[in-house]
Amino acid sequence: MAEIEMIEAAWGSNPRFADGVRYEFIRSEGRQFPSHRCLVAASEFHIRNGEKKFRAFREDGNFFYLAAIWEPAMGEWPASYRIITLDANPDIIRFQARHGAIIERRDAQKWLDFAVPEAQLLVTPPADIFTVEEILTKPVQTSLAF
Repeated sequence: MAEIEMIEAAWGSNPRFADGVRYEFIRSEGRQFPSHRCLVAASEFHIRNGEKKFRAFREDGNFFYLAAIWEPAMGEWPASYRIITLDANPDIIRFQARHGAIIERRDAQKWLDFAVPEAQLLVTPPADIFTVEEILTKPVQTSLAF
């Protein structure tokens, strides 16, 4: 078993190696991740749909992990990570087509130890585990004033 270490890392790849683009996500389809696996602890994730913003969180209130891969620091660019994505589950699909690959807490060690093939862990979650609510950026009037 590899030693687990918690570090602070930048979200997104080094743009120097990608024509000036910083990639924050990587698709799971057709890929293997035999090294540099990491996890990002989360209690929710955000969705932007047009002008509206939403937050998605677990129905049961539990936190989860997002599967990711990390890259070492290079020159001025710090250690960084990209979140692995897959097809959105039924709770999220009406807002966006993809979301980060969820790794349940009970499966965290399996992901980090490479003990289980990616195909068994990088699966779209079932329906009815996320609640999605709009993030209101403007004040909402809750009562009438005369």
